Amino acid sequence: MAKFIVVGERIHCISPSIKKALAERNPEPVLARAKAQIEAGADYLDVNIGPGGEDAEDLMKWAVTTIQGACDDIPLALDTANTKAIEAGLSVYSRKKGKPVINSADAGDRIGNIDLAAANDAIVIALCAAGSIAADNDERMAYCQTMLERGLTLGMSENDIWFDPSFVVVKGMQEKYTEILEALKLFKDMGLNSTGGISNNSNGAPKSVRPVMDATLISMAMACGLSSAICNPCDERVMQAIKTADIFLGNTLYADSYLEI
Repeated sequence: MAKFIVVGERIHCISPSIKKALAERNPEPVLARAKAQIEAGADYLDVNIGPGGEDAEDLMKWAVTTIQGACDDIPLALDTANTKAIEAGLSVYSRKKGKPVINSADAGDRIGNIDLAAANDAIVIALCAAGSIAADNDERMAYCQTMLERGLTLGMSENDIWFDPSFVVVKGMQEKYTEILEALKLFKDMGLNSTGGISNNSNGAPKSVRPVMDATLISMAMACGLSSAICNPCDERVMQAIKTADIFLGNTLYADSYLEI
């Protein structure tokens, strides 16, 4: 059995409070979100510092040591387009509870992040795109093959490359989802791990609708083979969907109290 992996998304510089906390090196708001996500069931925490400025390297080091130091070495996904900042974060990362995740590589300008992951025995999220969203699954799977071959050539385990089909915004891109779900089946058939930012789908939707959309999509995606997701573990509906899907997929054993476990 392989339990679904939840990567908490809530330490993100797009949040005004987190952006301010990162700029001021104020640990309280960051740790409050970290601890809330862990308590809600997150297996990893995504730490998104954005592109970062001149202090991006120091900022990522601060974020990694602050969060892991206060949260029992919780595994982290280092999320930034700044390669030097990722390297800085890796240099202070504690592996006691799991390898670091590099978020992310693609088949275009960021393909070097696969090399970085291989050199540092890290997991890498591999976005099946090259600067823009893949036109169809033929293109998506070609990107997948390119990144897979690169990682394997560098000595990576295929289990350490998590393929992201790119969960797009439903509002205006609804027609993409048939192929996205099909791509997850293709990844599964190849024995590959997959992930992605589930909440991207509901951007722009009414706040009352977003948890319904996110929970429904994650259930459908898990049925198609999705093995992890970057999502909001503090959304009870989403976590209920994940825990229930894990039961039906045989990833966890049923108990009447499974929602509380």
